[in-house]
Amino acid sequence: MENSATATETTMQMFDVYHLFDIDITKASGSTLWDSKGKEYLDLYGGHAVISVGHSHPEYVQALTKQLQHISFYSNSIHIKQQEELAQKLGRLSGYNDYQLFLCNSGAEANENAFKLASFYTGKKKIIAFGKSFHGRTSLAVAATDNPQIVAPINQNEHITFLPLNDTSAFDYAFSDDVAGVIIEGIQGVAGVYAPTIAFLQHIEKACKAKNIPLILDEVQSGYGRTGKFFAHQRAGIKPDIITIAKGMGNGFPVAGVMIAPHIKAKKEMLGTTFGGNYLACVAAISVLDIIEKENLITNAQEQGKYLVSKLQDISKVKEIRGLGLMIGIELYEPCAEVRRRLLEEHHIFVGSSSNKNTIRILPSLAITEVQINQFIEAFKSVIT
Repeated sequence: MENSATATETTMQMFDVYHLFDIDITKASGSTLWDSKGKEYLDLYGGHAVISVGHSHPEYVQALTKQLQHISFYSNSIHIKQQEELAQKLGRLSGYNDYQLFLCNSGAEANENAFKLASFYTGKKKIIAFGKSFHGRTSLAVAATDNPQIVAPINQNEHITFLPLNDTSAFDYAFSDDVAGVIIEGIQGVAGVYAPTIAFLQHIEKACKAKNIPLILDEVQSGYGRTGKFFAHQRAGIKPDIITIAKGMGNGFPVAGVMIAPHIKAKKEMLGTTFGGNYLACVAAISVLDIIEKENLITNAQEQGKYLVSKLQDISKVKEIRGLGLMIGIELYEPCAEVRRRLLEEHHIFVGSSSNKNTIRILPSLAITEVQINQFIEAFKSVIT
């Protein structure tokens, strides 16, 4: 019998869609990473703003380990008390006690369900989104994402209207009774960290309330304390009808949610998910909220963000600094790819990019320290001069 694994036999390969650094991370703690060779890195990107309370936080690890020893999964056909605990803590810490929570698995899925809810509620199909937006890579979420390169022909439809951000005249012209919902990011992250103005958020909220059309706040990246408030939109004093959350919610465990105003009523079977709200996801999310509260991480995000901005303002080769808290975009006068490469290769510091080729994104753990920020500033100065 021939050996089933011959020298000429091919093996399955990964579908090559990601730009990868040739780094094998094997250990992490707080904002520090180590690769398989023992080399140490400073993480100021948190895997797209996912790491909210720090890598491998002991309380987080303990909570997941304990739950795993009991039960990790059953479907939403039974009562899972951890879901209720999560909803109660989330409502209290966010200031949305009277809202409802639907749990799912990713930001894209959260936005898909937000669109469905808005359409169920209004009976309409049209969605207003904004230029340079990013809402996910699934069917309608990617259609509402302003990047034609990632929108497949099957996802293209006539239901999405893109408007310029912060343009009240354009919004008023396009806003009509046939709109199912309006979606806007608390801060546009992938675009390069662009914030809607307080006046614009208040304007669109008022317009939506007047016509009883749901306002959807995509807080997938800008939520969970990252901006120095629980949600970025709270600086404007508004209350959207639907809020989508993910990324920092689980500190690396896949979990997401849709927070829904009380006037939008649930009906059996209108939404559903297999893995959403499973035991491990809920325990991860509960642990994150407990740590955020216990360690005052929202305050830390606000203070360390201000400190970082103050240090960046002294660097002449920085064109513009955008953002709030620990969601910061650093725009240079030229493409930032070489700066990012040198930060990683020479100083072992991870930072992020954006669709604005000149803008670096800084999205660290909310527990980042002044010492670590100083480490970045010194490295940044050395590669930019």
